[in-house]
Amino acid sequence: VQLQASGGGVVQAGGNLSLSCVASGRNFATYNMAWFRQGLSSEREFVAAMYWSDDDTVVYSDSVEGRLTISRDVAKHSVYLQMNSLKPEDTAVYFCAADGNTYEGSELKFTREAYDYWGQGTQVTVSS
Repeated sequence: VQLQASGGGVVQAGGNLSLSCVASGRNFATYNMAWFRQGLSSEREFVAAMYWSDDDTVVYSDSVEGRLTISRDVAKHSVYLQMNSLKPEDTAVYFCAADGNTYEGSELKFTREAYDYWGQGTQVTVSS
């Protein structure tokens, strides 16, 4: 599967942005979908993830809980990240990712190694 992320940009602190990620290929509905981010001089870190068979099963990192929301539209093969109340420390390149190793009862994972497919990243810059 190929992933294409978009929607990044420059915003002032307190502002909002919405990221999108479109997946090509089949079986989108069977993938756990996630967003990661990587700032300058830092490792790629987990942001949010959604379970493949239940849109209500989502997990967020502590740093974004309550401000960022992951969602998806299966018909459009898309996953989204609504980003509200942005802070300068949210500045990073944001990557969408897909985990195809799913089955009934499998776990939602939060590590980079668990995700097989990655988008190219979209830059988010939050100015103070």
